[in-house]
Amino acid sequence: MYFNRFDIAEAYYLFLGDYHEGQFSEKYERLCRMSKYFKPAPGLHFGSLSSNSQQIYNNLVAAEEAKAA
Repeated sequence: MYFNRFDIAEAYYLFLGDYHEGQFSEKYERLCRMSKYFKPAPGLHFGSLSSNSQQIYNNLVAAEEAKAA
């Protein structure tokens, strides 16, 4: 499967927005830094991601949930 930088950026942006733990968390800080160079489409949601982006997002979620368990 081929991942381009936009697939990766979209997946990470959505993941960080969905899973940050609050304003002072590491994920929120990363999301803010990412917002300086990545401006997603206004309607960005899981359903609008490409299949590659969805796979990246799902891998990030699985890793996050494995850490929590």
